[in-house]
Amino acid sequence: MNHYAKATVTIVVVLAILLAAWSVRNILTLVVVAAILAVGLDPAVRRLQRFKLSRGWAVAIIFLATIGFITLFAWLVVPPLVREVKQLASSIPGYIDRLRKSNGSLGDFARKYDLSSKLKELTAKLPSVASASLGKILGITKSVASVIFNLLTIAILTIYFLMALPRGERLAEAMFSGPNRRRNVDIFEESLHRIGGYVSGNIGISIIAGLAAYPALKIIGVPYAEALALWVAIADLIPSVGATLGALAAVLIAAFVSWGAAVATFVYFIVYQQVENYLIAPRVMKKAVDLSPAAVIVSVLVGGSLAGFAGALLALPIAAAAKVVITEVWLRSRLDANDAPDLVLEPPRPGPDAAPAAAAPG
Repeated sequence: MNHYAKATVTIVVVLAILLAAWSVRNILTLVVVAAILAVGLDPAVRRLQRFKLSRGWAVAIIFLATIGFITLFAWLVVPPLVREVKQLASSIPGYIDRLRKSNGSLGDFARKYDLSSKLKELTAKLPSVASASLGKILGITKSVASVIFNLLTIAILTIYFLMALPRGERLAEAMFSGPNRRRNVDIFEESLHRIGGYVSGNIGISIIAGLAAYPALKIIGVPYAEALALWVAIADLIPSVGATLGALAAVLIAAFVSWGAAVATFVYFIVYQQVENYLIAPRVMKKAVDLSPAAVIVSVLVGGSLAGFAGALLALPIAAAAKVVITEVWLRSRLDANDAPDLVLEPPRPGPDAAPAAAAPG
């Protein structure tokens, strides 16, 4: 085959692979998420193996702990939520009666627009509205089922990847050859280290956020402090917006207690976020990601635009690994050359036998 025929075949094959990958992009996203989670959880598995545990038992302990955490969160959140919904439903008639008899501007407004009668009608129509919205409810159910299926797929793939990770690393390193094999192996290992450091560091920061939020919410007097602290820890895993989501839920619950509690909760999260951004995160992530704040923001925005929530989660570890590859392959020689001290040519010193310099005319 001549040059143009080879180029044409190569372009067609690459386009066909890209088209096939795009058609199964959702599955590939789950695979990439599971692979990054496996790399991130591998340091914890290796620590457990130091206690004379097999890799299978270490992986099982990690996932049993994860299931226990999720179960604890559901146990703390679901019963209070169901109880509050039942209490709200039983209190609606009393709210309507107080609204009708209340004095002041609110009572005048309610009587003017007959809000009590409209609320009664809405309460009576709730069953029919719910049945009429069956299609939407089924659509939501399908979405929830899809999320559960994706989470189970990621969990199963992560277990398989964790079990096979040492063998996969050896296989990947064996594929490198040539004079630059040692450098390429080092780049591969450093990329895995950055990804694992990001995942484990992010989990550590989230645990700190949840542990710090619990006593603060207890002191302020916010109800359901345990569940809210767990939610703060879970939400803090989400890049960029996770801290805001965790704080928003806590502030909303505190607002039902009093405006003072809401303000105090808001101030706490503002102060803690500054502490996390400038003290905790730099220390934890110092050797993990090594990305500038601008690169972090751009990576999250690009990843979120391309692949939504999963893209935002994957953006930073992928960007950190890409930085390692670009730095070591293309920029290392130039950086070393720029860091080398400049040679300063000094004039030769005259020896003892050198003739004295001519005096300047006075």
